[in-house]
Amino acid sequence: MNVGATRVSPIDEFLDYLRYERNYSIYTVEAYSKDIDQFVSYAKAHREGSFIPGEIDPDFVRSWIVELMTEKFSPRSVNRKLSSLKSFFKFLMKRGEISSNPLRLVSGPKARKPLPCFVKDDDLEALLDGDGFDEDFEGVRDRLILEMLYDTGMRRSELIGIRDTDVDYEAMQIKVTGKRNKQRLIPMAGRLRDQMLAYVSVRDREAGGGAGWFFVRRNGEPLSAGIVYNVVRKRLGGIPMLARRSPHVLRHSFATSMLNDGAELNAVKDLLGHSSLASTSVYTHTTFEELKKVYHAHPRAKKEGGYYGN
Repeated sequence: MNVGATRVSPIDEFLDYLRYERNYSIYTVEAYSKDIDQFVSYAKAHREGSFIPGEIDPDFVRSWIVELMTEKFSPRSVNRKLSSLKSFFKFLMKRGEISSNPLRLVSGPKARKPLPCFVKDDDLEALLDGDGFDEDFEGVRDRLILEMLYDTGMRRSELIGIRDTDVDYEAMQIKVTGKRNKQRLIPMAGRLRDQMLAYVSVRDREAGGGAGWFFVRRNGEPLSAGIVYNVVRKRLGGIPMLARRSPHVLRHSFATSMLNDGAELNAVKDLLGHSSLASTSVYTHTTFEELKKVYHAHPRAKKEGGYYGN
């Protein structure tokens, strides 16, 4: 090393590592750079103008997280910045710049999960009972796709995987194969059974039976996930103010309707095929939001300081 040569800073070495060894894009490297610079500025402001990586401890990092939250950064943004910082200190550990990683046991704030998007019962009933579907093969099929997703809560992958032998019209149940090839039986109502039988009649006449698959295209080939998505997206497009228009929205709608009508959480868990109750409990938050709307509609809710207020 030449006398008087300027040593490249650890931060610049880290950014070069991301750029040339990890082949990160320029935008990603810039994001890392901004996050690290923000922490360095915080450290200098609280450490007499200096930033010495070896002197950073977990409590100091946590104090930075608290300041970010105080400045109204979202949990997602804070966790991204924390991830950048963890990568930087891990790099310093590998290079022997520091003896321990102060971020090893530091965790970021938990991001609040968005509530499931669902369609109100009245809107779905108006759609399914309306005259927006043709009476030909595709019209009958598409109506049944929406009806089955909403009436049973099954996943899109489960719907397209149904075979004729999975449907027991006498026992009024459908066998579906969910995640990790786990099978379950879903009961069906008489109305849904009648719609399924009507569809099968049209399918066998116009699409040639479908080689054992329940839902098929006009040429008899089984449906793809993309076709089901497009059918649902198109049909839900007529419902205003709906944030999302996917098959999973109908699954959310099924669960929300069941709980709003008094179904037990464990029963809904089994119908949805969830492995844990925690996955199903998110819908109780959705129903509670609906309950709050009802409360806020009360005349006394509009009075400032009332028991039903904010």
